[in-house]
Amino acid sequence: MTTAVHRDSVHGDSPSRSRALKRDTGQAALLVAPAMAVLAVVIGYPIIRAIYLSFQGNRRLDPATGVFTDGGFAGLENYLYWLTNRCMSPSGVVGTCPPGVLSTDFWPAVRITLFFTVVTVLLETVLGMIMALIMNTESRGRALIRAAVLIPWAIPTAVTAKLWQFMFAPAGIVNSLLGTDIAWTTDPWAARAAVIVADVWKTAPFMALLILAGLQMIPREVYEAARVDGASRWQQFTRITLPLVRPALMVAVLFRTLDALRMYDLPVIMISGSSNSPTATISQLVVEDMRQGNFNSASALSTLIFLLIFAVAFIMIRFLGANVGQVEREKRKRRFRR
Repeated sequence: MTTAVHRDSVHGDSPSRSRALKRDTGQAALLVAPAMAVLAVVIGYPIIRAIYLSFQGNRRLDPATGVFTDGGFAGLENYLYWLTNRCMSPSGVVGTCPPGVLSTDFWPAVRITLFFTVVTVLLETVLGMIMALIMNTESRGRALIRAAVLIPWAIPTAVTAKLWQFMFAPAGIVNSLLGTDIAWTTDPWAARAAVIVADVWKTAPFMALLILAGLQMIPREVYEAARVDGASRWQQFTRITLPLVRPALMVAVLFRTLDALRMYDLPVIMISGSSNSPTATISQLVVEDMRQGNFNSASALSTLIFLLIFAVAFIMIRFLGANVGQVEREKRKRRFRR
């Protein structure tokens, strides 16, 4: 006598698993909803307000009455002011902005910001990977090493800037060690190098911490099997470590890139807060424009920064594999299908 075995009994009840997955997803959405509502108010309102102000004109002095008046709806004028260096005279004539106007520093600030972002993120990723690999090794002093590595990241940025400003002074420690008299805070390229060194020193531990979290998710059995098969350390790193740590690595790069694009306090404190400084970033122009009372054009520039950051985040998540959430969802779906 034979017994019929249904396919569903072997492979599991797929429809019930699918319903369970949908139920869990719905419950998770309900639990997250209050926090998302708060974030929508705290983050969404300033963005909407900045976009609205960016389409309004700055307050101007009326030549006839001598009184400051609201600019009213300005369309894309504030954006053209930054992107094309267009200015409007008190008489209403539109032309190229004269030297000394903040818009003339826009494109140099964009280039400096992108330069800082590419160089610092690249160096911090390499150093962060090295530090994460060291912290992930089995050793007696591992806890002490981790604590020491994280100290620079825990120091406030203002303190870090003052520390490195002292070290890069003409009679500071750096020149004494190198036996040079480089003007680190006045020479353009020396000032940029000083900011990069200070930023990498402070933020590389952050990259190391995120990469370390990814390394600790890799099973030890994988490396043991590779060693049994005769794989060298370099082969283990390139064929096991890098592919498996890639999601965490890309998230670390994403976070650090978005943070570097809005760099402000480090170059301001170390070098100068002037808009024509060799280390002036886009965020410095926003602050300087607000100090001059031009809140509407400053809102337009902050909106441009937001669009730049959004575009970078979209590209990295969509095309470069920084979407860890999607990877986890695919893993869950595969488990439920089994």
